[in-house]
Amino acid sequence: MAIVSVSNSFLTFNSPNQLRFNRRGVSAMASSATGVRVAEGQGNLPKLILTSPQNSEAEIYLFGGCITSWKVASGKDLLFVRPDAVFNKIKPISGGIPHCFPQFGPGQIQQHGFGRNMDWSVLDSENSDGNAAVTLELKDGPYSRAMWDFGFQALFKVIVGADSLSTELKITNTDNKAFSFTTALHTYFRASSAEASVRGLKGCKTLNKDPDPKNPIEGKEDRDEVTFPGFLDCVYLDAPNELLLDNGLGDKIIIKNTNWSDAVLWNPHTQMEACYRDFVCVENAKLGDVKLEPGQSWTATQLLSIS
Repeated sequence: MAIVSVSNSFLTFNSPNQLRFNRRGVSAMASSATGVRVAEGQGNLPKLILTSPQNSEAEIYLFGGCITSWKVASGKDLLFVRPDAVFNKIKPISGGIPHCFPQFGPGQIQQHGFGRNMDWSVLDSENSDGNAAVTLELKDGPYSRAMWDFGFQALFKVIVGADSLSTELKITNTDNKAFSFTTALHTYFRASSAEASVRGLKGCKTLNKDPDPKNPIEGKEDRDEVTFPGFLDCVYLDAPNELLLDNGLGDKIIIKNTNWSDAVLWNPHTQMEACYRDFVCVENAKLGDVKLEPGQSWTATQLLSIS
């Protein structure tokens, strides 16, 4: 196991298997045997690169704990980062798999909470059944406490397999009082939105946020295949634990989960004229309040794989 600790800084190479960050005297070490290495990303932000023995690869920025890339062995990237994404730590990274925590959407605190706006740290990296794995950690601090005054620990484990990307999110109440939260993985998939479709949602109760997101229209999904012909922002309650995304680019992606009870489909259409044709969002979510007493934890997993 290799312990990795990184922060914003410039990179120098000290040995073939070691990287070091100079600024602030913070070091970063990663063994090539684990398939995890540290690199300098856009905006000089540190990122981790996970590589499987079959040469599948994922990139994770520590800012926001955001997975920005998942490439299968062919080199094809199945995730999408918007062209207007900024890497300056002022705004969250727009694309990949951002965290919505401890709030999904608008509410009492800022849109989608603060999990995507904070620096996560690396707890450990390892070789999991031959695949590269890393666990990130987020804890409460002055920034989070200013808007949500609770102690918590969030652990986010990412594993890259031959044709799969697995994540596990674990939220623990480290406070002396109970709290409630909602959360989601706001996953952007590279796609041809006009050709993309999602199967597995038939029969779900829906909350359609078009045309008024503040007053969603209740309904029931009666289609075998949901498409993205225009603007789409729809919640699917009590969604099944397996969906199938056809990205319209020749790939079929199985989206499995445990304990993510809901799903959200989103495409902004002409609200984002520059890029709406190139992605769709299929999000695993927990939209009903999760209440944790002191010491209690909640865990959810997501597994993306090529069909």
